[in-house]
Amino acid sequence: MTAQRDDARYWVAFHRAKHIGPVRMQRLIEHFGDLERAWRAPAVSLRAVLDERSMASVATVRAELDLNAEMARIAAAGVTVLTLADREYPRLLREISAPPPVLFLRGDLDPADDLAVGIVGTRRATSYGREVTASMAAELAAARVTVVSGLALGVDAAAHRAALDAGGRTIAVLGSGPDIIYPYEHRRLAQGILESGCILSEYPPGRKPDAQNFPARNRLISGLSRGVVVVEAPERSGALITADFAADQGRDVFVVPGSVLSASSGGGNRLLRDGARPVRSGFDVLEDLGIDPAGRPMAAQQRLPEINGDERTVLSALTSDPVHLDDIAVALAMPVSVVSAMLVMLELKGVARNTGALHYARA
Repeated sequence: MTAQRDDARYWVAFHRAKHIGPVRMQRLIEHFGDLERAWRAPAVSLRAVLDERSMASVATVRAELDLNAEMARIAAAGVTVLTLADREYPRLLREISAPPPVLFLRGDLDPADDLAVGIVGTRRATSYGREVTASMAAELAAARVTVVSGLALGVDAAAHRAALDAGGRTIAVLGSGPDIIYPYEHRRLAQGILESGCILSEYPPGRKPDAQNFPARNRLISGLSRGVVVVEAPERSGALITADFAADQGRDVFVVPGSVLSASSGGGNRLLRDGARPVRSGFDVLEDLGIDPAGRPMAAQQRLPEINGDERTVLSALTSDPVHLDDIAVALAMPVSVVSAMLVMLELKGVARNTGALHYARA
């Protein structure tokens, strides 16, 4: 677990005060030398740095907050306080404009997290979106890239799970306190993340999720990442907010193209029109970021199995979109029984898959 700084309580105290953000906190440090001196300073001294509204907020927190009790409460929740003064503070996040001065962390950060990619998208992901997310996250994790997302339903959850299944690291950024898992049904997923990654937030333990918290959460997802991949995003989507933050922070924005007829892909396709980079796989992301896919799964390096003439004909009719057996047979002018037998062989050889209800696609 990350070591706790002795002065972390004063960072937490000022973090609790309204109207004390990264800029004012830095001014306090520059004026007083450190936040402990600033916390103990009389009001007349604070007036040299803070306006009346900020001073009133600090006075309220001073009167109401027991620092020892607050730090004990945080520790009891299994949470570590990480500040901008800590060496362990994420390097990429430190580089953005006005980085959050205080993070609340469960689990452990790792120096390897400097190589991270965010994956975001709609909570109402289609089967296409979930499948693309899973394969992309697995490919990134296999290349020792940390996968960052927001633990939401849909694309976020698929990204976290695939990274864990591939034996990789993943970071979940919450719009609540790090001990408040939202949605509730992701508590088991959250436990898996803690075993090989971390959960972090700029909100203290006990803070309930609130709509106004999530844009700030999205800013952290992009800030922790070298690039952000948008898999599926409607025109009004939190994923688009994350992409906007990424662009403002000088991070690459990647988009998985989607059907122009799908509302789930409307926002992502607009990002492509506006200049985002189209990607088809995690390997495309690695190439664009200049990362060597050293951890690529062995299966991706193996040659395809031997495929005979009829099998090759049937395989040529398959795409990534599921097609019904009868439609394949009609397109190839082949008996349904023959096409069915070929599809079974292609499944066994790992190059085709049955997606259900006699629909088939390339593996």
